[in-house]
Amino acid sequence: MTGSWLRTGQVAEAAGVNQQTLRYYERRGLLSEPDRSPGGHRLYSPATVTVLRVIKAAQRLGFTLEEISELLEAGRHRHGRKADAGLQRRAREKLVDVEAKIVDLNVIAGSLRAALDAGCDELVDCAHNPACPLPFADLGRDR
Repeated sequence: MTGSWLRTGQVAEAAGVNQQTLRYYERRGLLSEPDRSPGGHRLYSPATVTVLRVIKAAQRLGFTLEEISELLEAGRHRHGRKADAGLQRRAREKLVDVEAKIVDLNVIAGSLRAALDAGCDELVDCAHNPACPLPFADLGRDR
């Protein structure tokens, strides 16, 4: 075990994660158990850096660690799997989620713009104002 093997700190630095994240991903099963040096140090193949970068990129796209784990597992068992079991299906599903969140965020942005235009200074005072544009205005009114 010489040459191309990387130790924990080297892998973490190359992938842009901290060592605790690396170990956490191991415990979660996102990364394979590393080999060990005669002294007991973890030894990783350079491919581990790529896997870590893929995990972080998938997280930035909105995938949860559970979803990433399933995608990695599907990729490891390509033969005999359904054509729509991996990234294509998951990406379509995630896109639907993201587009729904964008719609929600646009509604929120519109409400905040309306609150700014209405001159709302305090949430409680605004909630008692019948002209309050915020969607929770009914919560502050007497029943």
